[in-house]
Amino acid sequence: MSLTGLFLITFLVVHLAGNLQLLIPDDGQAFNIYGDFMTSNPFIKTTSYGLYFFILLHAVLGFVLWSQNKKAATGANRYAVNNLKGADNNPSLAKNMAALGTIILIFLIIHLYQFWFKMKIGALPDVTYGDQTVANLYEPVYAAFTNIWFVLFYVASMFFLALHLKHGFWSAFQTLGLNHKKYTPIIKFLGLAYSILVPLGFAIIPLYFYVAYS
Repeated sequence: MSLTGLFLITFLVVHLAGNLQLLIPDDGQAFNIYGDFMTSNPFIKTTSYGLYFFILLHAVLGFVLWSQNKKAATGANRYAVNNLKGADNNPSLAKNMAALGTIILIFLIIHLYQFWFKMKIGALPDVTYGDQTVANLYEPVYAAFTNIWFVLFYVASMFFLALHLKHGFWSAFQTLGLNHKKYTPIIKFLGLAYSILVPLGFAIIPLYFYVAYS
């Protein structure tokens, strides 16, 4: 669970870097070329299948751990581990990691269908830049991010992602045994910064689109 979580944490940074190209005022050219590269490069394509596997594995493992924990104990200690020395122990977040993960999984399913799946089945129109013709992934992004209800859904999902990451970041290191009085405060700080900045970076994109173009 920790290893798959850390892999997905790394992926989020890469994904955010690509999505930030949506903020370039070029009618989606940079983003469309980036999207074409991500779906046509053999290495990236192979890596992406590994990513889908890790997302599914992380979700399944989360459900298994939640189920085992529910059977093992009752009350406040179902998930929370009390008195973790040097850890940012938050019983409320710990107990609700499964619920937060479920919300994020629902968001991912909708997100993948709305953008990735449509590109894969060839449901998007093409657009040409010079001698390069690519799928116009910018079109459904523009439509979604100028819809107030989808923007609110997206931003709310990033809030839940932030909560999930806040506990999951340090918890992953804790589970791997990387808990030390000297380094734990650094991990806690990095985890807090990451859990704020990365979801905020994702949330800024639809908010920018809605304010600028709707």
